Amino acid sequence: MQNKLIVIRGGGDLASGVALRLRRAGFPVVILELEKPLAVRRSVSFAEAVYQGAFELEGIVARLVSADQIMVALERGELPVLIDPLGAMLKNQFITSPRSTIVIDARLLKAAPEKLDIKVALHIGLGPGFIAKENCDAVIETQRGHTLGRVYWQGAANANSGLADGDPRRALHAPHGGTLSAYVEIGARLEENQPIAEIKDSERVTLIASPFAGVLRGLIHPSVQIQPKMKIGDVDARNDPALCALISDKALAIGGGALEAVMSSLQQEEALF
Repeated sequence: MQNKLIVIRGGGDLASGVALRLRRAGFPVVILELEKPLAVRRSVSFAEAVYQGAFELEGIVARLVSADQIMVALERGELPVLIDPLGAMLKNQFITSPRSTIVIDARLLKAAPEKLDIKVALHIGLGPGFIAKENCDAVIETQRGHTLGRVYWQGAANANSGLADGDPRRALHAPHGGTLSAYVEIGARLEENQPIAEIKDSERVTLIASPFAGVLRGLIHPSVQIQPKMKIGDVDARNDPALCALISDKALAIGGGALEAVMSSLQQEEALF
């Protein structure tokens, strides 16, 4: 296992569940992220290392690094996070190779991804947009239900429903573009209609209020330039702030599917030699 490097494109909450499971199974993991990650559930997203420099989640430390620091971070037992939205490091022959690198696309684009123009040992896609044997080797189901976390070696995951899991009101979306200023922090208890944040552009200031009583589960980083209809927050009606610091059951299920796909591929590889 140790001769395989797992490169995960995206460091949001679901990607972090994948990273956590693979890292705990003994695989070295690297995360590639945007210059300003769009993760909403930042308290359980390794992408937060981009903003903080280092970020610890369930005992694993993620650290923002440059390409020449990746191996040092891995040797320290850390999870390197690299600002590399185009996946340039995948062409770095000193770090990756066609036989030693596994790529997991966890950006959740919900659309057909751009072609991966390099050879890797295994290419896994998460959710809608990926089709096994067409634009990846395996697809992991990301939609809640009896198929959540299943591995498809043929075909595609369920189509994007466009709806949030559970109460659709819990997902907060921007009514217009601008800059966001938060009134409360992730983990705060909220009353119904309590202001959470404001979005300001050159013409207006719009309050974002809680749709019901609960806990603020996630809020996008204030340095992100907000676009109209962008998901910016998440409210949890279970009213338990402790859950904001734990990888979700959904993320762990998807992570289990990714681990299954990786192990199955390695078993097939060993059978050939």
